[in-house]
Amino acid sequence: MRGVLVTGGSRGIGRAVATAFARGGDRVAVQYASRREDAEETLRLLPGTGHVLIEADLGEPGAAERVVAAAVKGLRDGGAEGVDVLVNNAAVAPSADNRHPVAEVSLEEWRAVWRRMTDVNLLAAADLTWAVARHLIDRGASGSIVNVGSRGAFRGEPEFPAYGAAKAALHAFGQSMAVALAPHGIAVTAVAPGFVATERQAAKLAGEAGEALRTESPFGRVGTAEEIAAAVHFLASPAAVWASGTVVDLNGASYLRT
Repeated sequence: MRGVLVTGGSRGIGRAVATAFARGGDRVAVQYASRREDAEETLRLLPGTGHVLIEADLGEPGAAERVVAAAVKGLRDGGAEGVDVLVNNAAVAPSADNRHPVAEVSLEEWRAVWRRMTDVNLLAAADLTWAVARHLIDRGASGSIVNVGSRGAFRGEPEFPAYGAAKAALHAFGQSMAVALAPHGIAVTAVAPGFVATERQAAKLAGEAGEALRTESPFGRVGTAEEIAAAVHFLASPAAVWASGTVVDLNGASYLRT
């Protein structure tokens, strides 16, 4: 039984990831920012006992350290030894509210989006990684860190350049940490999902854009949160230690990189 911290776990990929670990017998700490009802539903859906919710805006200074401290305490109360696995899933996702093509937004708007996306999508993940790594090193324990990146880090995000850049940086950061943390028995990997059918994307998939999104993949569909969760669950397992440093594309052959 392991202790697992999943950020951004109120719904979508985060909920599916938390569920996959709980089904495997692990204790899960689910971080969420503001959607408490959704987070409570995630907790209700998790099989087993000893799971915990942690509310925090990861863009705020000091939030990452507080989240890890709360996760360690909550998971220990639930029977685990602390945090053994970190899944950096929380992110400010592209939306109509933060669309920022360079030719259309003011410098003030541009800077605001870049700062928010960088704070949450990259810097918070870096701080969480530091805190969990130090926790594991102090315990003398091995562990795993899995970062949820994006296909957009490779193909580009012209309407959301801050998102693409932050995810690309997250991939690079994870590879640096894979080298740095291997001597301590800590594996670091990443997944790079393409478009995934989640609650947030339901309206888009049902609208005019839905068919175009489905035809991006030769499978004629988009991915599911459960497919992403299955890959994350495997990468966090002892069987996947030798994959440390890798970034796994999960996009149904919709974007092939060389």
